[in-house]
Amino acid sequence: MNTRPILVGRTAELEQIDSLLAGHRPIGPGLLLRGDPGVGKTALLDAAAVRAEAAGMRVLRAPGAEFEAAIRFSALHHLLDPLRERADRLASCHRDVLHQVFDLTPGPAPDRLVVSTAALALLGQVAAERPLLLTIDDVPWIDHASATVLGFVTRRIGNDPIAFLTAARTGVDSFFDQVRLPEREISPLGEQPAATLLDILHPNLAPPVRRRLLDEAAGNPLALRELPGLLTERQRCGQDPLPAFLSLNGRLEAIFAAGVRALPAPTHQTLLLAALEPDASLATIRPAARGRADVDDLAPAQQANLVRIDAVTGPMVFRHPLIRSAIVQTSLPSERRAAHQALAATLAGDPGRRAWHLAEAATGPDETVARVLEEAALAAWRRGRASAAVAALVRAGELSPHPADRSRRLAEAAYLANTSGQLDQVTRLLADAGQAQDTPTGLIFAATAQLLAYGEGDIDAAHHVLARALDARALNDVADTAKTNNDWDGYGILALLFVCVYSNRQEPWELLKTALARLEPEAVSPLRLCYDAYADPARTSHPVREDLAPAFDALPTDAAPWQLIPLAYAALQVDTLSDYRYLCRRMIERERDGGAIYMAVVGLLMLSVDSYVHGQWDEAENLAREGLDLAVAHGYHLLQGQLRCRLALFAAARGNVDLTRALADEIATWAAPRGVELTQALAWHARAIAALGQGDYEDSYVQASRVNPLGTLSLGIPGRWLVLDLVEAAVRTGRTDQARAYVAAAQQAGIARISPRAALLIAGAAALAADDDQAGLLFETALSLPEVDRWPFDHARIQLAYGEWLRRTRDTTRARLHLRAALDTLNRLGARPWAVRAQNELRATGIATTARPDTRSATLTAQERQIATLAATGLTNKQIGQKLFLSHRTVGAHLHRIFPKLGITSRAALRDALEMITSDADEYAPQLPPPPTTRTAHQPSRQRTEHR
Repeated sequence: MNTRPILVGRTAELEQIDSLLAGHRPIGPGLLLRGDPGVGKTALLDAAAVRAEAAGMRVLRAPGAEFEAAIRFSALHHLLDPLRERADRLASCHRDVLHQVFDLTPGPAPDRLVVSTAALALLGQVAAERPLLLTIDDVPWIDHASATVLGFVTRRIGNDPIAFLTAARTGVDSFFDQVRLPEREISPLGEQPAATLLDILHPNLAPPVRRRLLDEAAGNPLALRELPGLLTERQRCGQDPLPAFLSLNGRLEAIFAAGVRALPAPTHQTLLLAALEPDASLATIRPAARGRADVDDLAPAQQANLVRIDAVTGPMVFRHPLIRSAIVQTSLPSERRAAHQALAATLAGDPGRRAWHLAEAATGPDETVARVLEEAALAAWRRGRASAAVAALVRAGELSPHPADRSRRLAEAAYLANTSGQLDQVTRLLADAGQAQDTPTGLIFAATAQLLAYGEGDIDAAHHVLARALDARALNDVADTAKTNNDWDGYGILALLFVCVYSNRQEPWELLKTALARLEPEAVSPLRLCYDAYADPARTSHPVREDLAPAFDALPTDAAPWQLIPLAYAALQVDTLSDYRYLCRRMIERERDGGAIYMAVVGLLMLSVDSYVHGQWDEAENLAREGLDLAVAHGYHLLQGQLRCRLALFAAARGNVDLTRALADEIATWAAPRGVELTQALAWHARAIAALGQGDYEDSYVQASRVNPLGTLSLGIPGRWLVLDLVEAAVRTGRTDQARAYVAAAQQAGIARISPRAALLIAGAAALAADDDQAGLLFETALSLPEVDRWPFDHARIQLAYGEWLRRTRDTTRARLHLRAALDTLNRLGARPWAVRAQNELRATGIATTARPDTRSATLTAQERQIATLAATGLTNKQIGQKLFLSHRTVGAHLHRIFPKLGITSRAALRDALEMITSDADEYAPQLPPPPTTRTAHQPSRQRTEHR
């Protein structure tokens, strides 16, 4: 054999096989591997053969074959045929009888005792020259004559270097069992080994698809190997939903459908009902089977080891999940339709399940079924199962007898597909929906605008589409829908909200204001709060902050994303999101897999921003990268740009200027032609922060002025938060008068009323721009504002500026207090450029400080270091994954995190970066403590600063 079989999670089994091959025979010369079909018995036999040959043994193999079970000595012939020429060296009686076996000569059967002694003599002769391994697969299927001979040989091997390894299915008896070989039960793989094996065999599966396959395979290695190959590429990538019942190929059907066709008709009917309704109990199945289902009916299925029943009214548990698929796949279409119809009649109390059964039983258009299915789609959407909702709406469209209803349902499916990570389906669904004369124009426009915005990031085009829809009063049908079904209201409105946020221009907000006026106020109160928080925050900030708490309290426990997201956006802009993080996290967990994935990414983005402003920078970066991974996987380019902006800002604050510039330039180039002004402004903001940290105040002023020109006050995002940055850059470049005028404009506009953080930034900016006779009091005022410690970076920067001013005015004692406090905070955050400034200022006051070493080796985990080292040698992600038993996607995600930690942007720079962090680790390695007998002054331990 040239290749080793892939075996995961079989360490104990392989150790026992190795012991057998080594001749350790505490219980005999052989071993029987017993387990369910597909569990990996043959793979273990293959592995044993590879190990035996590597150890210098000769391997003879014979697989049992059911169709040869009636042929005398067929298995023995297969096993000994490679030794045909060696038989000539035996005594004539042994030689002749073996040639009769080899030639399968017709005529009277040779005496089994003579054959047995001949086979023993032949094997003993060969083993004297070279140890032997004999393997027999599927021993229940070897012929009776061969089983007799092999049993005789096994019992008389003695001290000959011969090992005997066999395999048999659980629950299948054979004549060979009388040999009574020691047995080893081969169980299904555990959760982690199964996941590892699947990642090795099929590394490109989308996470939800991977989880579904792991659940369906239930640790069966053959199923893990075969099932993904039966899916389409779109299904493997998560772009198309998986079917309710996975298709089985011939090998899997032979395993999991074994015995199904031989069942009595009542048993088969009952099993089909149970397979189609996965949570079925006898209490559910009995009425569907017209009262005939009973334990007695299921006795044949239990005897065939297909199901288990714990109690008369308890659930039926299939021995393996794929038995359900096998039962459905081997049944007739008419049988399945009848079963679905019977279950639908039974499940009147479960509208969702009843709808699916009715849909599966339908043979043609049926408005009643389509309407029920549409209601089930709405319920699925509420529960965070957007993919299921899309599938239900598509099926409802197929069953719609009227073109207008069909068009509306397909348009709804397209709209939901935009948020559920199925962007590539939207165009097809919209094309199908647009074929009717009574096409719901508002839904079409809303879904189209979403596709343009979410998928392509073309905010300008999305704005024009929605403006056209509103001008034509096409969104009126949305308002009409809202009056009858509040869960579907705001199709175009929610799409318009995202356009407003990302365009960062006034025109879309005016369009949203007009659209909101057409809907009932109570139906869109979250959207109105969001509008107020963004469009005119200084005037409405207090009502927004006051109204948010009751608005959040009014949300249902299972609030839908379109109910929560506008409120969360509003809370973020008035700095109260931290009070509602748990709601965002709950929404993210619910929507991440199979739900509104776009909203989950938006939630991660908002939590990342909130974590950053509250000084939890590592958490902020992890959240942003988690969101970016999801956005990349599902093609949400708009959010990719936004999340990369956040990563650029984090890099800027930590002092990684090169990475900041690379990210910001890439983002700005992408965002400009698409009208994504928010993303473009955030990229400029990141560059301004990076330049400010490096002391390049002129470049910082230039970058910040691109967002907020000193002569024009911007209340948009991030303009309202750039006041401190712009004023500091202006003051340090000699533009003090402009800085003071800008502070005055910000104060007059009421930005300080937006939130405590906004008040801190405005107060700090005022102190920076003030004359010396006013600056001290203004700094004290800023630092004494309520809740300032909730914004540690902003607070520390103002402390640093105050300490610098105090040192310049020769108030050294007070300067030291503020500089030391600022240094501690900046060190904790990892804001290295500002920490260096604080350290230098402290030194200037006469306080000796020790620079904290830039030990970037501390930022890599052991696994990250291993992956980085392999990547530095030139291995691809797939090759690295194969070595470390990871998927190539997981490797890519790790590298995505490693690059910014090392301050590099390409694989080519990995080798030098790794060498540098190794030398850093050596240089700053902690010294060994002195002996216990030596008393030394306490020295604080070096804290490692992480650079991203």
